[in-house]
Amino acid sequence: MRFYSTNSPSVTVSTEQALFQSMPADKGLYMPAPLPYLGADFFSAIADQSLADIGFAISQALFGDEISKSDLEDLTHHAFPFSTPVIELEAGKVGVLELFHGPSLAFKDVGARYMAGLMSYFSKQTDKEVNILVATSGDTGGAVAMGFHNVPGVRVSILYPSGRVSELQEKQLTTLGGNIQAFEVNGSFDDCQAIVKQAFVDAELNAHLSLSSANSINIFRLIPQGFYYVSAFGQVRSSGKPVVFSTPSGNFGNLSAGALVQKMGLPVSHFVAATNLNHVVPNYLKTGDYVPKASIATISNAMDVGSPSNFTRLSHLYDDRYDQFKANVSGYFFDDDETRAGMKRIYETYNYVSCPHTAIGIMGLEKYLADTKQDITGVALATAHPSKFKPLVEEVLNVSVEVPDRLAELAQREKNSIRISANYADFKESFLQTV
Repeated sequence: MRFYSTNSPSVTVSTEQALFQSMPADKGLYMPAPLPYLGADFFSAIADQSLADIGFAISQALFGDEISKSDLEDLTHHAFPFSTPVIELEAGKVGVLELFHGPSLAFKDVGARYMAGLMSYFSKQTDKEVNILVATSGDTGGAVAMGFHNVPGVRVSILYPSGRVSELQEKQLTTLGGNIQAFEVNGSFDDCQAIVKQAFVDAELNAHLSLSSANSINIFRLIPQGFYYVSAFGQVRSSGKPVVFSTPSGNFGNLSAGALVQKMGLPVSHFVAATNLNHVVPNYLKTGDYVPKASIATISNAMDVGSPSNFTRLSHLYDDRYDQFKANVSGYFFDDDETRAGMKRIYETYNYVSCPHTAIGIMGLEKYLADTKQDITGVALATAHPSKFKPLVEEVLNVSVEVPDRLAELAQREKNSIRISANYADFKESFLQTV
C-alpha cells in the first residue's frame, strides 16, 4: 500500500513512512492509494464477527503481504480485546454504538492501540526510537497514553489545554509516567494542535529526532476507527433498512473514518455530523463556505475544535465537491443548555446515561430523523464512558455514576505536567529538555 498527500497526489510514500512521518512536508494529509473496494459480499461475510476479526480482515485487504498474516492477526487481536456493542434505545430505529469498553473508556482506544501495535512492529525492524507528539482536547491523550505506555522504542509527549479537560481525563494524561510526558498549555486545543503541526515542519527538530503523531492527522488513527462502523452495521443490518450514523464531531477524524469505509464499500446511507458550538462544518453544510474560527470552550470539551484538521480529508473523500459532501453528510449543533437538556431527556426517555458528547450524537440523530421522516435505522456513536464526566453527569441527571476500577485508581495518583505557554518556542525548549 502507498500513501499520497492531499496536496500532492502524484507523490507517494510507503506505509512505514506515512505511519512515522504522520504529516507530509507540504502540510497536506496522507491518504491510502489505491483504496481497495471491498463490496457487499466482503461486508456480509465479516459483519457478524468480532472487532478484532473485522480489523484483521480489513487490514489484510489494505496491506496485502506487506505485513505477514500471523503478525497482522497478532496485532489486531492484541489491539482489540474488547467489543463495540450497539445498544438498542428504540427498537429498529435508534441505537447507540458504545465505543468506551477499552482501557481509557473512550473511542480513541481503537485507533491508539492499533497505531501502537503498528509502530512497535516497524520499530523492531529498524531499532530506532520514535517521539510521538499528540494534541488532545480530552480523550485522545488518555487513549494514546494508555495505548503507548511502556511500548518499547516509543516516547510520547501529550499537549493539552489547561483547565479545559475533565479531572479524570487530566489524570489519564499526567499520572502514568515512564515514557509518557504531559505538557499543560496555557491556551486552547487549537493552540496545542498548532504547536504539534509546527513541530512536524521544524527542520532543526526533525534533523535530530524521529517525530510522529497519534492525532487523527495520522491516517493510521483513522483506518482502525473504520472497523467499528463495519461492526455496527453488522449488528443492525437485520432491520433491512438504510443505516445512518450520527457522529459527535470535533476534529472530524471519526467521521472521516466512517467515510473511508463507505468508500471501501460499506453501505452507509448517510452520516450526521453532530457538534457543539464549534460548528464550522454544520455551517459549511448550510452555506457552502468553510470558515474556521477560534474554538469555544463547552461542556463537551473533546469537541472544542474551531479549525478541524480532518475537514480537508473528509472533503477529499467526497472529491472536494460540496454537492457530494452535502449528499452524504448532514450537520447539527447544540449549545451547552441544549446538551444538558438532551442528556436529561435521553435518560428519562431511554433510561440511558450519556456523557455530553454522546448526548450530542443522539440529539443529532433525532434531529435528522425528525427532519427527513425516513424509515431508517440510526446509530449514534457513544464516544466516552459517562464516568469521565462524572460531576457534570451526576449534576444534570441527579444519579450516581460509578467509575470503573481502571479509571478510579488513577484519581489517587499525583498529577505531573510541564506548564508552558501557547508559544511554539516555549514548547520546543521544554520538549528538548525531556528527550
